[in-house]
Amino acid sequence: MAGAKDSIFKEKITPFIREQMADVEKIQGKDSSDYRALELQYVKSDLEDKIIDSDRRRHYESEVTVEFEGQVLKGVERLYRRSILIEPSSVCAAHCRWCLRGQYPLFSLKEEEILAFARYCGSDAVKDDLREILITGGDPLMVPKRLQQIFDNVKKYAPNIEIFRIGTRVPVQDPDRVNNELMDIIKSASPIKVEIATHINSPAELTPKVKDAYARLYEDVFKIYDQTVLLKGVNDNIDTLAHLYDEFRYMGIEAHYLFHCIPMRGMSHHRTTVKKGLDLIAELTSSGAFSGRAKPMYTLMTDLGKITLYQGTIVDRNEKNELLIQSRYTVENFKKRNPSWKKPEAALVDENGYLQVWYPDGNDE
Repeated sequence: MAGAKDSIFKEKITPFIREQMADVEKIQGKDSSDYRALELQYVKSDLEDKIIDSDRRRHYESEVTVEFEGQVLKGVERLYRRSILIEPSSVCAAHCRWCLRGQYPLFSLKEEEILAFARYCGSDAVKDDLREILITGGDPLMVPKRLQQIFDNVKKYAPNIEIFRIGTRVPVQDPDRVNNELMDIIKSASPIKVEIATHINSPAELTPKVKDAYARLYEDVFKIYDQTVLLKGVNDNIDTLAHLYDEFRYMGIEAHYLFHCIPMRGMSHHRTTVKKGLDLIAELTSSGAFSGRAKPMYTLMTDLGKITLYQGTIVDRNEKNELLIQSRYTVENFKKRNPSWKKPEAALVDENGYLQVWYPDGNDE
Protein backbone atom coordinates (compact mmCIF):
# COMPACT_ATOMS: atom_id res chain seq x y z
CA MET A 1 0.00 0.00 0.00
CA ALA A 2 2.82 2.38 -0.84
CA GLY A 3 5.20 3.24 -3.64
CA ALA A 4 8.94 3.38 -4.16
CA LYS A 5 11.07 6.11 -5.71
CA ASP A 6 13.97 4.83 -7.84
CA SER A 7 13.08 1.31 -6.57
CA ILE A 8 14.01 2.36 -3.02
CA PHE A 9 11.28 1.73 -0.46
CA LYS A 10 12.23 4.22 2.22
CA GLU A 11 11.50 3.83 5.89
CA LYS A 12 8.51 5.99 6.87
CA ILE A 13 7.10 5.92 10.40
CA THR A 14 4.42 8.27 11.72
CA PRO A 15 4.91 10.22 14.98
CA PHE A 16 2.03 8.18 16.42
CA ILE A 17 3.81 4.87 15.76
CA ARG A 18 7.13 6.23 17.07
CA GLU A 19 5.42 7.31 20.27
CA GLN A 20 3.71 3.93 20.51
CA MET A 21 7.05 2.12 20.09
CA ALA A 22 8.69 4.35 22.70
CA ASP A 23 5.90 3.61 25.20
CA VAL A 24 6.15 -0.15 24.64
CA GLU A 25 9.95 -0.03 24.92
CA LYS A 26 9.74 1.88 28.22
CA ILE A 27 7.19 -0.47 29.78
CA GLN A 28 8.07 -3.86 28.24
CA GLY A 29 11.54 -3.47 26.71
CA LYS A 30 12.91 -3.90 23.19
CA ASP A 31 12.95 -7.68 23.50
CA SER A 32 9.21 -7.88 24.18
CA SER A 33 6.89 -9.44 21.62
CA ASP A 34 4.82 -6.26 21.41
CA TYR A 35 7.85 -4.10 20.60
CA ARG A 36 9.09 -6.60 18.02
CA ALA A 37 5.62 -6.71 16.42
CA LEU A 38 5.90 -2.98 15.71
CA GLU A 39 9.63 -2.91 14.88
CA LEU A 40 9.42 -5.75 12.35
CA GLN A 41 6.54 -4.07 10.55
CA TYR A 42 8.01 -0.56 10.27
CA VAL A 43 11.78 -0.41 10.83
CA LYS A 44 13.83 -1.11 7.70
CA SER A 45 16.00 -4.20 8.04
CA ASP A 46 19.27 -5.02 6.27
CA LEU A 47 17.60 -8.33 5.39
CA GLU A 48 15.51 -6.43 2.82
CA ASP A 49 18.64 -6.14 0.69
CA LYS A 50 18.87 -9.93 0.44
CA ILE A 51 17.17 -10.72 -2.87
CA ILE A 52 16.09 -14.25 -3.83
CA ASP A 53 15.78 -15.19 -7.51
CA SER A 54 12.15 -16.23 -7.10
CA ASP A 55 11.17 -12.92 -5.45
CA ARG A 56 8.81 -10.68 -7.39
CA ARG A 57 8.73 -6.93 -7.92
CA ARG A 58 4.94 -7.14 -8.28
CA HIS A 59 2.47 -8.97 -6.07
CA TYR A 60 1.28 -11.02 -9.04
CA GLU A 61 2.96 -11.54 -12.39
CA SER A 62 0.02 -11.08 -14.73
CA GLU A 63 -1.29 -8.30 -16.94
CA VAL A 64 -4.43 -6.87 -15.36
CA THR A 65 -4.61 -3.42 -16.94
CA VAL A 66 -7.95 -2.07 -18.15
CA GLU A 67 -8.53 -0.16 -21.40
CA PHE A 68 -11.40 2.23 -22.08
CA GLU A 69 -11.97 4.24 -25.24
CA GLY A 70 -8.52 3.34 -26.52
CA GLN A 71 -6.66 4.36 -23.38
CA VAL A 72 -5.20 2.35 -20.49
CA LEU A 73 -6.87 3.42 -17.24
CA LYS A 74 -4.07 4.42 -14.89
CA GLY A 75 -4.15 2.89 -11.41
CA VAL A 76 -6.93 0.45 -12.32
CA GLU A 77 -6.83 -3.37 -12.16
CA ARG A 78 -9.46 -6.03 -12.73
CA LEU A 79 -9.12 -9.73 -11.92
CA TYR A 80 -12.54 -10.69 -10.62
CA ARG A 81 -16.06 -10.64 -12.03
CA ARG A 82 -17.91 -8.42 -9.57
CA SER A 83 -15.13 -6.10 -8.43
CA ILE A 84 -12.56 -3.66 -9.80
CA LEU A 85 -9.63 -1.93 -8.11
CA ILE A 86 -8.54 1.70 -8.26
CA GLU A 87 -5.52 3.34 -6.62
CA PRO A 88 -6.09 7.11 -6.39
CA SER A 89 -2.60 7.63 -4.92
CA SER A 90 0.44 5.65 -3.79
CA VAL A 91 0.87 7.78 -0.63
CA CYS A 92 0.63 6.10 2.78
CA ALA A 93 0.90 7.43 6.33
CA ALA A 94 3.69 4.92 7.04
CA HIS A 95 5.57 2.25 5.09
CA CYS A 96 4.84 -1.31 6.18
CA ARG A 97 7.99 -3.30 5.40
CA TRP A 98 5.87 -6.21 4.11
CA CYS A 99 3.96 -3.97 1.68
CA LEU A 100 2.76 -5.71 -1.49
CA ARG A 101 3.08 -2.44 -3.44
CA GLY A 102 6.37 -1.33 -1.94
CA GLN A 103 8.22 -1.66 -5.26
CA TYR A 104 5.55 0.09 -7.33
CA PRO A 105 6.30 3.60 -8.68
CA LEU A 106 4.90 6.67 -6.94
CA PHE A 107 1.88 8.33 -8.58
CA SER A 108 -1.38 10.18 -7.98
CA LEU A 109 -4.44 10.13 -10.23
CA LYS A 110 -5.74 13.31 -11.82
CA GLU A 111 -9.40 14.29 -11.69
CA GLU A 112 -9.93 13.47 -15.37
CA GLU A 113 -8.47 9.97 -14.82
CA ILE A 114 -10.95 9.35 -12.02
CA LEU A 115 -13.75 10.55 -14.30
CA ALA A 116 -12.68 8.10 -17.04
CA PHE A 117 -12.64 5.28 -14.47
CA ALA A 118 -16.18 6.08 -13.32
CA ARG A 119 -17.46 6.17 -16.88
CA TYR A 120 -15.84 2.79 -17.58
CA CYS A 121 -17.51 1.28 -14.48
CA GLY A 122 -20.91 2.29 -15.84
CA SER A 123 -20.22 1.37 -19.46
CA ASP A 124 -22.28 -1.20 -21.34
CA ALA A 125 -19.29 -3.56 -21.53
CA VAL A 126 -19.11 -4.16 -17.75
CA LYS A 127 -22.17 -2.75 -16.00
CA ASP A 128 -24.07 -6.06 -15.90
CA ASP A 129 -21.28 -7.74 -13.89
CA LEU A 130 -19.54 -4.99 -11.97
CA ARG A 131 -20.93 -4.33 -8.48
CA GLU A 132 -18.02 -3.41 -6.21
CA ILE A 133 -15.08 -1.00 -6.28
CA LEU A 134 -12.00 -1.58 -4.12
CA ILE A 135 -10.28 1.74 -3.46
CA THR A 136 -6.72 1.09 -2.36
CA GLY A 137 -3.24 2.43 -3.01
CA GLY A 138 -1.37 3.83 -1.19
CA ASP A 139 -3.96 4.68 1.40
CA PRO A 140 -7.19 6.34 0.20
CA LEU A 141 -7.75 7.97 3.60
CA MET A 142 -4.57 9.99 2.98
CA VAL A 143 -6.21 11.69 -0.02
CA PRO A 144 -9.80 12.47 1.06
CA LYS A 145 -10.39 14.88 -1.85
CA ARG A 146 -9.63 12.11 -4.35
CA LEU A 147 -11.92 9.82 -2.39
CA GLN A 148 -14.69 12.40 -2.71
CA GLN A 149 -14.12 12.63 -6.47
CA ILE A 150 -14.42 8.86 -6.82
CA PHE A 151 -17.67 8.81 -4.86
CA ASP A 152 -19.20 11.71 -6.80
CA ASN A 153 -18.26 10.45 -10.25
CA VAL A 154 -19.21 6.83 -9.65
CA LYS A 155 -22.63 7.83 -8.31
CA LYS A 156 -23.15 9.93 -11.43
CA TYR A 157 -21.87 7.56 -14.11
CA ALA A 158 -22.07 4.03 -12.63
CA PRO A 159 -25.42 3.37 -10.89
CA ASN A 160 -24.66 -0.35 -11.05
CA ILE A 161 -22.07 -0.02 -8.26
CA GLU A 162 -23.42 -1.13 -4.87
CA ILE A 163 -20.36 -1.20 -2.60
CA PHE A 164 -17.17 0.80 -2.12
CA ARG A 165 -14.44 -1.09 -0.29
CA ILE A 166 -11.67 1.14 1.11
CA GLY A 167 -8.33 -0.47 1.96
CA THR A 168 -6.60 1.44 4.76
CA ARG A 169 -4.02 1.29 7.55
CA VAL A 170 -4.57 4.91 8.63
CA PRO A 171 -6.46 3.98 11.85
CA VAL A 172 -3.41 2.08 13.17
CA GLN A 173 -0.81 4.49 11.75
CA ASP A 174 -2.32 7.95 12.26
CA PRO A 175 -5.72 7.65 13.99
CA ASP A 176 -6.20 11.44 14.28
CA ARG A 177 -6.94 11.46 10.54
CA VAL A 178 -10.25 9.73 11.28
CA ASN A 179 -11.87 13.11 11.91
CA ASN A 180 -15.13 14.92 11.13
CA GLU A 181 -14.00 15.96 7.64
CA LEU A 182 -13.13 12.40 6.67
CA MET A 183 -16.34 10.97 8.11
CA ASP A 184 -18.43 13.53 6.19
CA ILE A 185 -16.75 12.39 2.96
CA ILE A 186 -17.37 8.72 3.75
CA LYS A 187 -21.03 9.42 4.53
CA SER A 188 -21.37 11.22 1.18
CA ALA A 189 -20.98 7.87 -0.62
CA SER A 190 -24.58 7.01 0.29
CA PRO A 191 -26.66 5.31 -1.05
CA ILE A 192 -23.66 3.19 -2.07
CA LYS A 193 -22.52 1.16 0.94
CA VAL A 194 -18.97 1.59 2.26
CA GLU A 195 -16.83 -1.20 3.70
CA ILE A 196 -13.46 -0.66 5.34
CA ALA A 197 -10.78 -3.26 4.59
CA THR A 198 -7.86 -3.13 6.99
CA HIS A 199 -4.65 -4.97 7.90
CA ILE A 200 -4.16 -5.42 11.64
CA ASN A 201 -1.43 -7.95 12.36
CA SER A 202 -0.82 -7.82 16.10
CA PRO A 203 -2.78 -7.00 19.27
CA ALA A 204 0.07 -4.57 20.01
CA GLU A 205 -1.37 -2.27 17.34
CA LEU A 206 -4.74 -2.00 19.08
CA THR A 207 -4.15 0.89 21.49
CA PRO A 208 -7.16 2.73 22.96
CA LYS A 209 -6.74 5.54 20.42
CA VAL A 210 -6.66 3.06 17.53
CA LYS A 211 -9.76 1.30 18.83
CA ASP A 212 -11.52 4.66 19.08
CA ALA A 213 -10.70 5.38 15.41
CA TYR A 214 -12.19 2.05 14.28
CA ALA A 215 -15.25 2.64 16.49
CA ARG A 216 -15.70 6.04 14.83
CA LEU A 217 -15.55 4.46 11.39
CA TYR A 218 -17.92 1.70 12.45
CA GLU A 219 -20.65 4.27 13.15
CA ASP A 220 -20.92 5.29 9.49
CA VAL A 221 -19.76 2.34 7.36
CA PHE A 222 -21.52 -0.85 6.39
CA LYS A 223 -18.77 -3.21 7.59
CA ILE A 224 -15.15 -3.33 8.68
CA TYR A 225 -13.22 -6.44 7.75
CA ASP A 226 -9.61 -7.44 8.35
CA GLN A 227 -7.00 -9.16 6.19
CA THR A 228 -4.21 -10.11 8.59
CA VAL A 229 -0.81 -10.91 7.06
CA LEU A 230 1.02 -13.88 8.58
CA LEU A 231 4.42 -12.44 9.54
CA LYS A 232 7.36 -14.27 11.07
CA GLY A 233 8.08 -12.99 14.58
CA VAL A 234 4.93 -10.85 14.62
CA ASN A 235 1.95 -13.21 14.73
CA ASP A 236 3.19 -16.70 13.75
CA ASN A 237 1.98 -18.35 16.94
CA ILE A 238 -1.45 -19.47 18.11
CA ASP A 239 -1.62 -17.29 21.24
CA THR A 240 -1.08 -14.04 19.30
CA LEU A 241 -3.56 -14.95 16.57
CA ALA A 242 -6.22 -16.10 19.03
CA HIS A 243 -5.84 -12.86 21.01
CA LEU A 244 -6.00 -10.81 17.81
CA TYR A 245 -9.14 -12.47 16.45
CA ASP A 246 -10.83 -12.20 19.84
CA GLU A 247 -10.17 -8.46 19.73
CA PHE A 248 -11.68 -8.25 16.25
CA ARG A 249 -14.86 -9.96 17.37
CA TYR A 250 -15.46 -7.52 20.21
CA MET A 251 -14.57 -4.53 18.02
CA GLY A 252 -17.11 -5.62 15.40
CA ILE A 253 -14.37 -6.32 12.81
CA GLU A 254 -15.00 -9.28 10.51
CA ALA A 255 -12.10 -11.76 10.26
CA HIS A 256 -11.75 -12.19 6.50
CA TYR A 257 -8.34 -13.47 5.37
CA LEU A 258 -5.21 -14.67 7.08
CA PHE A 259 -2.80 -14.03 4.21
CA HIS A 260 0.40 -15.94 3.68
CA CYS A 261 3.07 -13.26 3.24
CA ILE A 262 3.68 -12.80 -0.48
CA PRO A 263 7.01 -13.52 -2.24
CA MET A 264 8.04 -9.92 -2.91
CA ARG A 265 11.61 -8.65 -3.22
CA GLY A 266 13.36 -8.27 0.14
CA MET A 267 10.56 -9.91 2.14
CA SER A 268 11.78 -13.48 2.57
CA HIS A 269 12.61 -12.88 6.26
CA HIS A 270 8.91 -12.14 6.91
CA ARG A 271 7.64 -15.34 5.26
CA THR A 272 6.82 -18.58 7.06
CA THR A 273 6.20 -21.81 5.18
CA VAL A 274 2.69 -22.38 3.89
CA LYS A 275 2.57 -25.46 6.15
CA LYS A 276 3.21 -23.27 9.20
CA GLY A 277 0.15 -21.22 8.27
CA LEU A 278 -1.91 -24.36 7.69
CA ASP A 279 -0.97 -25.66 11.14
CA LEU A 280 -1.95 -22.34 12.72
CA ILE A 281 -5.28 -22.12 10.88
CA ALA A 282 -6.08 -25.72 11.85
CA GLU A 283 -5.45 -24.80 15.49
CA LEU A 284 -7.65 -21.73 15.17
CA THR A 285 -10.53 -23.38 13.35
CA SER A 286 -10.59 -27.00 14.44
CA SER A 287 -9.38 -27.22 18.05
CA GLY A 288 -12.57 -26.10 19.78
CA ALA A 289 -10.55 -23.57 21.76
CA PHE A 290 -11.55 -20.59 19.63
CA SER A 291 -14.91 -19.13 18.68
CA GLY A 292 -16.27 -20.14 15.30
CA ARG A 293 -17.66 -16.60 14.96
CA ALA A 294 -14.16 -15.20 14.35
CA LYS A 295 -12.41 -17.61 12.01
CA PRO A 296 -10.47 -16.27 8.99
CA MET A 297 -9.75 -17.99 5.67
CA TYR A 298 -6.09 -18.89 5.09
CA THR A 299 -5.30 -17.54 1.64
CA LEU A 300 -2.46 -17.10 -0.85
CA MET A 301 -2.02 -14.19 -3.25
CA THR A 302 -0.81 -16.00 -6.37
CA ASP A 303 -0.17 -14.89 -9.95
CA LEU A 304 -3.81 -15.83 -10.62
CA GLY A 305 -5.16 -13.85 -7.68
CA LYS A 306 -6.38 -15.00 -4.28
CA ILE A 307 -6.70 -18.73 -3.62
CA THR A 308 -8.01 -19.96 -0.28
CA LEU A 309 -6.44 -23.23 0.87
CA TYR A 310 -8.56 -26.31 1.47
CA GLN A 311 -8.22 -30.07 0.94
CA GLY A 312 -6.56 -30.77 -2.42
CA THR A 313 -5.47 -27.18 -3.14
CA ILE A 314 -1.75 -28.02 -2.82
CA VAL A 315 -1.09 -30.38 -5.73
CA ASP A 316 2.71 -30.70 -5.85
CA ARG A 317 6.07 -29.27 -4.79
CA ASN A 318 9.18 -28.85 -6.98
CA GLU A 319 12.92 -28.60 -6.38
CA LYS A 320 12.69 -24.79 -6.30
CA ASN A 321 10.61 -24.89 -3.08
CA GLU A 322 7.52 -23.88 -5.06
CA LEU A 323 4.04 -25.27 -4.43
CA LEU A 324 1.65 -26.08 -7.27
CA ILE A 325 -1.69 -24.56 -6.26
CA GLN A 326 -5.02 -25.65 -7.74
CA SER A 327 -7.58 -22.98 -8.60
CA ARG A 328 -11.06 -22.98 -10.07
CA TYR A 329 -10.20 -20.10 -12.38
CA THR A 330 -10.16 -20.66 -16.15
CA VAL A 331 -8.47 -18.76 -18.96
CA GLU A 332 -11.94 -18.01 -20.37
CA ASN A 333 -13.03 -16.46 -17.05
CA PHE A 334 -10.11 -14.05 -17.04
CA LYS A 335 -10.40 -13.15 -20.72
CA LYS A 336 -14.09 -12.39 -20.38
CA ARG A 337 -13.51 -10.05 -17.43
CA ASN A 338 -10.39 -8.47 -18.85
CA PRO A 339 -9.43 -9.01 -22.53
CA SER A 340 -5.88 -7.77 -21.85
CA TRP A 341 -5.22 -10.60 -19.38
CA LYS A 342 -2.36 -12.94 -20.27
CA LYS A 343 -1.66 -16.27 -18.64
CA PRO A 344 1.37 -15.79 -16.34
CA GLU A 345 4.43 -17.99 -16.85
CA ALA A 346 3.86 -19.64 -13.48
CA ALA A 347 0.42 -20.92 -14.50
CA LEU A 348 -0.69 -24.02 -16.40
CA VAL A 349 -4.03 -25.53 -17.40
CA ASP A 350 -5.05 -28.89 -15.90
CA GLU A 351 -6.94 -31.70 -17.65
CA ASN A 352 -10.29 -30.22 -16.58
CA GLY A 353 -9.53 -26.77 -17.96
CA TYR A 354 -8.81 -25.17 -14.57
CA LEU A 355 -5.67 -23.12 -13.93
CA GLN A 356 -2.91 -24.23 -11.60
CA VAL A 357 -0.09 -21.92 -10.49
CA TRP A 358 3.38 -22.31 -8.98
CA TYR A 359 3.73 -20.36 -5.72
CA PRO A 360 7.10 -19.84 -3.91
CA ASP A 361 7.00 -21.23 -0.37
CA GLY A 362 8.64 -19.50 2.60
CA ASN A 363 10.83 -20.98 5.34
CA ASP A 364 10.72 -21.35 9.12
CA GLU A 365 14.41 -20.79 9.82
